[in-house]
Amino acid sequence: MWKIVGLAGLAGVTATGVIIARNHRQRTQRTPEEIHAKLRERIAAAQDAA
Repeated sequence: MWKIVGLAGLAGVTATGVIIARNHRQRTQRTPEEIHAKLRERIAAAQDAA
């Protein structure tokens, strides 16, 4: 029983690590200009909503 719980926990930790690594790669591949443009879009959307 505990072996199954341990394996499920290990799989969960591994999956979480994969997701974090993927998100980190996506963030680091953006240029500063892309980041500025995205922030400006978010600000404009927030101002339109308010």
